[in-house]
Amino acid sequence: MVEEYGFLPFFSAGIPGFSIEEHTPSDLYFVKDVDGPWEWKGPVIRMTGAAYGKFFSGKAGYIRADLFTHFANYRRDGYDIDARFADGLARKRDLDLVMTLDRVGPCLSKRLRLEAGYGRRGGGEGHLKGFDTAVTRMQMQCYILTSDFVYMTGKDGVPYGWGVAEYSTPEQYFGEPFAEKAYSCTPEDSYAYLFDFLREKLPEADEKHIRAILG
Repeated sequence: MVEEYGFLPFFSAGIPGFSIEEHTPSDLYFVKDVDGPWEWKGPVIRMTGAAYGKFFSGKAGYIRADLFTHFANYRRDGYDIDARFADGLARKRDLDLVMTLDRVGPCLSKRLRLEAGYGRRGGGEGHLKGFDTAVTRMQMQCYILTSDFVYMTGKDGVPYGWGVAEYSTPEQYFGEPFAEKAYSCTPEDSYAYLFDFLREKLPEADEKHIRAILG
């Protein structure tokens, strides 16, 4: 579905049938000791090479690699993070978070949290708060994405718990092809391209729902 639809939200986006949730049998969705779409996130990222992150009103989903270039150009409004900060459109902590990831990434969320000065969950003296909110904000603006999920293993080598997010910048994840094409046209042209793509792919969808997906 990621490859077919190009955009694939995890949860219903107001367009019938256009989400992982709606296509997952109930006996595979949030069932203990049964693999389902939550466990498949890492494998799907690796199989498709798609971008994954909280791109849809702060909720997660996939975007096919060729479409993500236009999506990032539109969401970034043509700005790299330095220029966005210089024009007063980004917070200093957002700039620092992305620059830290650019320096140490790709890396697991725990390391990024520490490297960027957020410390442990709950903060503490000298530690910033709001790590998850900042990461979500930077995913919505397409400066950060989730490049994989890694499971911790016990002494017996058996994985346990929830998959831990590995974060990357799109430049790290996609490499030179993204860097070369990300700003190759105007944000308005990227938006028009994506709108036409979704309107053709989802002919029965209301225009407002398509615009909501693009944000």
